[in-house]
Amino acid sequence: MAAHDTSKKNTDFISWNLATWATSLTYDSLPPEAIQSAKLFLFDSLGCALGGSQQHDVHIALEHFKEMGGRSACTVFVDGFRTSPVDAAFLNALMIRAMDYNDIYWKADPAHPSDIIPAPLAICELKGLSGRDLILGIVIAYEMEMRLAEFGEPGIREYGWHHATITSIAAPIAAGRMLGLKPEQIQQAIGISASPSMCLGAVTAGKLTNMKNTVDPLATRCGVEAAMLAQRGYTGPEHVIDGKEGLTHCFGKFGGKFNLNMLTDGLPKCGGCHYKITDCGMKSFPIEALSHAPLTAMMKCVAENNIKAADVAEIKVEVIARAADILGDPAKYRPTGKETADHSLPYSLAVGLVDGMVTPLQFKQERINDTSLHAVMDKIKVVPNEEFESLFPKFQPSRVTLTLNNGESFSKRVDVPKGDPRDPMTEDEIAVKFNALGKDVVGEERCVQLRKLIMSLDEHNDVDALIELMKA
Repeated sequence: MAAHDTSKKNTDFISWNLATWATSLTYDSLPPEAIQSAKLFLFDSLGCALGGSQQHDVHIALEHFKEMGGRSACTVFVDGFRTSPVDAAFLNALMIRAMDYNDIYWKADPAHPSDIIPAPLAICELKGLSGRDLILGIVIAYEMEMRLAEFGEPGIREYGWHHATITSIAAPIAAGRMLGLKPEQIQQAIGISASPSMCLGAVTAGKLTNMKNTVDPLATRCGVEAAMLAQRGYTGPEHVIDGKEGLTHCFGKFGGKFNLNMLTDGLPKCGGCHYKITDCGMKSFPIEALSHAPLTAMMKCVAENNIKAADVAEIKVEVIARAADILGDPAKYRPTGKETADHSLPYSLAVGLVDGMVTPLQFKQERINDTSLHAVMDKIKVVPNEEFESLFPKFQPSRVTLTLNNGESFSKRVDVPKGDPRDPMTEDEIAVKFNALGKDVVGEERCVQLRKLIMSLDEHNDVDALIELMKA
């Protein structure tokens, strides 16, 4: 942990290293695999946004911001509402996040780097920047967010804090780079954004509310606003990460350790370097990330053994301790809304067993209200497996054992869920997800047009056509 010497120069803090890296990176530095990954994650994320635009929390937020008004500079997906870049970044990020269907990277802390994509997108629209600029901004956002998800021992999640905390550090870096800020300005933006945005884990504990999907978009919003303030000369604490009463200092008081070198070692600068974006995963189910492996295991076990829901007496689920804590606490056995249901392993398994699938349809309020699922949920026992702890986060091991009414039992173990970079979703598979989410919002023809545009984004001189196609 760094010493807390207030006489240090701004260049002595790690925020300076991150800022100088971001300002030095160019599109021409990026290798083809990083560019392709950025396109695929944008494709996946915009599909999530189309589906997310139909969620009730998005409708509430949109009504609120329309009443608040603001500068008509940037566009909100689907609705087409024009507002400030700050508010557009928030609303578009909320749409991406609303269904909990967007990407996932889980190391010491979980992260959804795509929550940040609307930050560089808003600045690109504001400044008339190119598709190449947006790709660069996406790669920077992923690099920063994913490194921040790795550098804690343990991560801040283990102390009861939410990963929006790290988003508030990554977002101003991506937004600041799109604005063309100098390193010292991006460093100030990091301080402006992160100092008010440290986030309690209460938003994902017990009964969940609209805030579960909102805190990361708020951090993205704060990042854009911080970058724009820093451009005008506003200042923030340069030591917000590793200085006196910064993030590492505060958590260090309770035993937390941080590998600051993990934020800077090997930061990619050339076409031959490894970029973190290629290590991120996608979601094949619209549920919390640690539910994917056990749900995959159960669905495979059911299919392989032709098991019927009515024949199941008990479902034992073995997972790592934090998954059991997050997904199997008592409130998750009787979800009353989507926010709790998609973070409920009992609900996801029960509805998957009964319906034979887990799609956005399974998280409609009328499905959640079906009390016949309660008896199925009560058959599910979620227990921690000590052996699995040593394998996480390299793997997400889960074993599901189904015991039938006649006493027979069947087990299936899954270590790598579909969508993991070791079993990645292809462009065609993303297109299936995209079309399912978007066809009723913008139509099938426009879904096809969006795919074509996104996958050729580097050929476009601005993002106007992309924004236009994202309107209903």
